[in-house]
Amino acid sequence: MTIDDIAGDMAEKASTLDPLGRTLLFCLDDELMLVDGTGEANVVSIVSGQSIEADCTVRMSIDTYGKLQRKEIKPFMAVASGKIKVKGDMSIAAKLKKLT
Repeated sequence: MTIDDIAGDMAEKASTLDPLGRTLLFCLDDELMLVDGTGEANVVSIVSGQSIEADCTVRMSIDTYGKLQRKEIKPFMAVASGKIKVKGDMSIAAKLKKLT
């Protein structure tokens, strides 16, 4: 699974949700992906190599993201076990389940 695959999948899912009203940055290994929900729709873009400040930052490996997507691990358990680290507005991170 590549960052392009993940961004495409996430963009499809994000488009079905109401705008988040905030920004959510995913740090997947060395790749960065931003979900910008501050406009009329959620926009997903790859922002690797840029310095981005977001309302919430979620760090995990691409492998962990794949396990979330395949329902092999639950978001709460991944956070509790340290596989996912969240910084910032936790209410945005709670929407992670709908985006994976």
